[in-house]
Amino acid sequence: MRIIGHRGARGEAPENTLGGFKYIHDLGIRAVEFDVRQLKDHELIIMHDDNFIRTTGINQNVYGCSSQELGPYDQAAIWLDWKPFETTPKLSQALEIMHDFEHLEVEVKAVNSQAEAEQLVENLELQLKGFENTAVITSFDLKIHQALQKQNSLFKRGLLIEEDLGLAAIEQALTFGCCQIGWMNQLATDEILKATQDAKLNISVWTVNEVERAKHLRNMGIQGLITDFPSLMQRELKQG
Repeated sequence: MRIIGHRGARGEAPENTLGGFKYIHDLGIRAVEFDVRQLKDHELIIMHDDNFIRTTGINQNVYGCSSQELGPYDQAAIWLDWKPFETTPKLSQALEIMHDFEHLEVEVKAVNSQAEAEQLVENLELQLKGFENTAVITSFDLKIHQALQKQNSLFKRGLLIEEDLGLAAIEQALTFGCCQIGWMNQLATDEILKATQDAKLNISVWTVNEVERAKHLRNMGIQGLITDFPSLMQRELKQG
């Protein structure tokens, strides 16, 4: 089972930041999950929310900014013991840190239209060139999956599930040519995990921060454990 840092290592470092990605790299962990959005000038950035308020303290919609207007927003603002100013990273910047990572879960956030999905996916695939063997493009948004199918994407794909769709989620993943399902932890029952495995789909479970739960999922044979506390999981799971 692979330990995957959630938004870098959001329980241990500012989420979705270059500093956070360097932090997980320094731990020796080479698997990470992060979120991608496209700005109005078509630049791809790494950001979970569509507003800066939670992470920076400034109330500003992300899509109102261009890539030249990210400077004032400190993604480490709520981390009192984190000294460096962490500007919202461009995807291209983060990929430089991740050049030797073994596994990237690239979550594309929801978009408003199919045309926007297709433009974003085309841009994303260009930027991920060279990461075909390590990146899995994931999304909740079916428009993104439709765009990936339409473009005959060479990248592996994963369907993210946070609603209790049961077996219908597995059928949906297979329909969209996914190789993986990312199950929300609360939905990842033994039964649904077994059914996913029977369908020959890989499994990531998010977000898992309890050690005993992680050990159980490891025993169930899942491929990826997405956690806010990768150093904790690395230490505890190594001990058994």
